[in-house]
Amino acid sequence: MAVPQRQWGTTPSISWALPTDKEISQNEELIGELKRQGQYEAPNEIEKKQALLVQLQKIAVEFVKHVCRRKNLPQSIIDSAGGKIFTYGSYCLGAYAPGSDIDTLVVAPRHVSREDFFELMPSILERMLPPGAIEEMKPVPEAYVPIIKLMISGTDIDLNFTRLAVSSVPFSLDVKDTNLLRGLDDRELRALNGPRVADELLQLVPQKKTFRTALRAIKLWAQRRAVYGNIVGFPGGVAWGMLVARVCQLYPQATGSVIVMKFFRIIGRWNWPQPILLKESEDHPIQARVWNPRLYPTDKYHLMPIITPAYPAMCATHNIGPTTKKIIIQELERAGDITDKISFGKMQWRDLFTKHTYFTQDYRYYLSVTSGSISKDAQASWSGFVESRVRLLVQSLEGQGSIAAARLFNKGFAREHKCKDEDEIDAVLHGDMQYQATNVKTEITDKIKDPLHNAVAQGGADATVMTNGNSEATTNGHEPQPFYTTTYYIGIELAQDSTKKLDVSEQSRDWKDNQFRTTNYEEGRNFLDISATRSYDLPLDVFAPGEERPTKAKKKAAVKKPLVPGQKRNRDASGMEDAPSTTNDAKRPRLADRGS
Repeated sequence: MAVPQRQWGTTPSISWALPTDKEISQNEELIGELKRQGQYEAPNEIEKKQALLVQLQKIAVEFVKHVCRRKNLPQSIIDSAGGKIFTYGSYCLGAYAPGSDIDTLVVAPRHVSREDFFELMPSILERMLPPGAIEEMKPVPEAYVPIIKLMISGTDIDLNFTRLAVSSVPFSLDVKDTNLLRGLDDRELRALNGPRVADELLQLVPQKKTFRTALRAIKLWAQRRAVYGNIVGFPGGVAWGMLVARVCQLYPQATGSVIVMKFFRIIGRWNWPQPILLKESEDHPIQARVWNPRLYPTDKYHLMPIITPAYPAMCATHNIGPTTKKIIIQELERAGDITDKISFGKMQWRDLFTKHTYFTQDYRYYLSVTSGSISKDAQASWSGFVESRVRLLVQSLEGQGSIAAARLFNKGFAREHKCKDEDEIDAVLHGDMQYQATNVKTEITDKIKDPLHNAVAQGGADATVMTNGNSEATTNGHEPQPFYTTTYYIGIELAQDSTKKLDVSEQSRDWKDNQFRTTNYEEGRNFLDISATRSYDLPLDVFAPGEERPTKAKKKAAVKKPLVPGQKRNRDASGMEDAPSTTNDAKRPRLADRGS
């Protein structure tokens, strides 16, 4: 009599077939290509990270004891208080690339507070780590997700904190125990959810090695095709991980290569908005809010719901909108066609990982959303907030009848400029690159890894981080002064029946006014504008080496309509064609007022 096979996930598996020789060979080829693409870390770097985590565990225990002693608690409590470091995210899942940061969480007992963490942990880190090991340390206590950002001996560490309503946190503590959630506030619950989701996810896949190989491939593909990033409306790392895990459940004995090939067809043709679930939802006495469209009307509007497996179940993809859903499905279909050809030997794995053509081919028209500030810290906070809100502008554009699709690029471009007056700031906000600092390279937001920017971007409207916005600003008459900007690009696809003239001034004005009314905006230090840009006018720094900027098509000369005296032409957000300025100048104070 056959032994019943375990059911992985919410439905029976599609196939329990063992890999064929061809599939094993294709899997080896996939791993080889991932290594050539730099997706595996060297053994010495792996050992270095493991040793660092051992050090951080010792530091966590000492931190908890230090707080206990400071509060004059009995020695018996000090001895048993414990403290533990958990990892989560890509590192915990085992699908991280070289240079990736490590998301860590310090879990402490109830008598240790978040205030203790930010007050005392920095000095304990400096005391217990080797001299010079800490290259950077930046606490961000006011953020939506409070962290201490660290660079330790070349390794990026995001150190988060939570406490439990228990008197002791032993090293054997299992975060899967839902009873640990009792008595936690929203921040503590969010913090603990990171390692709980990662741990639960790994328990729900049949073969961890297969899962990790497939996830490395899917993450690399998503990043290369610019469909990666929760804040801007695409799945993030954990969401892609849950999708891969679901396919692994359907093919429990398959190789990583087979999972990748099945992935694009299964997920690309999924019957959305039917949710992706790795397990049936569970109830718990604490009665936290869980994803349930029958109870919560807002959950009904999630277009591609991917539900976290740990209680309380949440939707990891609530930011996905109509355009991003359309783009994701298009990219999944394209990738499915490629992997079909790989299966028949007509293409190779490297073809799957070719870069997107967002700037070089995909669109003729773009909206440039540029935030600016007079100091780096002020811009880190302001640009993070704007990043969290740009998708709302995209949503309003999607409702414009002349627009077939509005796609936000998943990264911002951070630049430094030298401006001496209001007109030059105005020009920069409209995309003029002549004032850009020549000795400062344009940086991509996901490469900067600024903790203040990321903390505010993740928190959005719920995050208010006060900064010393005037710390770097100077007022030396008309001498050029630093001006920092971050620009996000929205590719516009016009509807077939639309005219060449596209007016989005109302959507742009309303969206800008909404940002100016928030507590994150500070007049005189923060700036924001939207302008229209054609593909052949895009800044050169958005193109990678080897890419060419599109060229303007030659056409017969046309007689331009005379301008009204005093009027100037620009590519304002009022239209895709050159149009008189309709920009609200009221939010651009003069440089003489910048230090006020």
